[in-house]
Amino acid sequence: MKISNTPNTSSTITGFILLGFSCSREGQILLFLLFSVVYLLTLMGNGSIICAVYWDQRLHTPMYIFLANFSFLEIWYVTSTVPNMLANFLSDTKVISFSGCFLQFYFFFSLGSTECFFLAIMAFDRYLAICRPLHYPTTMTGNLCTNLVVSCWVLGFFWHLIPIIIISQMSFCGSRTIDHFLCDPGPLLALTCKNTVVELVFSTLSLLPLVILFLFFMGSYTLILRAVLKVPSAAGKRKAFSTCGSHLAVVSLFYGSVLIMYGNLTSEHKAGTQKIVTLFYSVMTPLLNPVIYSLRNKDMKNALHKLLGI
Repeated sequence: MKISNTPNTSSTITGFILLGFSCSREGQILLFLLFSVVYLLTLMGNGSIICAVYWDQRLHTPMYIFLANFSFLEIWYVTSTVPNMLANFLSDTKVISFSGCFLQFYFFFSLGSTECFFLAIMAFDRYLAICRPLHYPTTMTGNLCTNLVVSCWVLGFFWHLIPIIIISQMSFCGSRTIDHFLCDPGPLLALTCKNTVVELVFSTLSLLPLVILFLFFMGSYTLILRAVLKVPSAAGKRKAFSTCGSHLAVVSLFYGSVLIMYGNLTSEHKAGTQKIVTLFYSVMTPLLNPVIYSLRNKDMKNALHKLLGI
């Protein structure tokens, strides 16, 4: 990969500089301690859900199998960014290698895409359970559950191969400084020698699964809402909304921030806004998900109490 300073001269890129969060040395240390705690809490929270589902036979159902896989995904999702961010807080140079940058880019977006797929099949699972309860046991079989889980991982990791290859082959003009705490497409595209066609292709390939799965999710929950409103008893409605409430909250947090950030990759966001929004969906959402799923779910709370010996 080349970085061009003029149309006729170029030098080889050895890496990028991730500026991260600009503050004093003392501030960097405080941020290091803060995000170290957040990272450990995220690992513990999502790890607890995985263990609870594994050890409690009552949770060996498609809904909780999807949730355990989702928690496993969240552990790796936050791991794709936070360890490097922590090292960056203590670094004087803040350099990330070219290959390291694009590996982070690939895993971060592949795991993000996989999360979109998991949120979609979890919505599909809730649709079957509420709108087709009599057919649910024969439709959502163990074989189908396994196939859906495997499909999420495979599709998530294969979809972003083409966009990553496209952007990694582009020429970078002038600066190699990325005003972000990770290798995000917005700042990376800002460093490239302008190629409108490549940017359009990259934007389309990146947004396509996000938009399709969001529409799928909206369609599923529209049907779920119609079915719930037809339930005659108030207790039945509360139970149905309680079942879907946690998933709906997680989807709102994730899709809300992602759509703000990537609704138009070619539009310019202020660096501060980019960092805050990315920080929210990449770090805070994985931290909050275990809390959201356990607060409103009696079976999960009981399993966690049993696991922790409370």
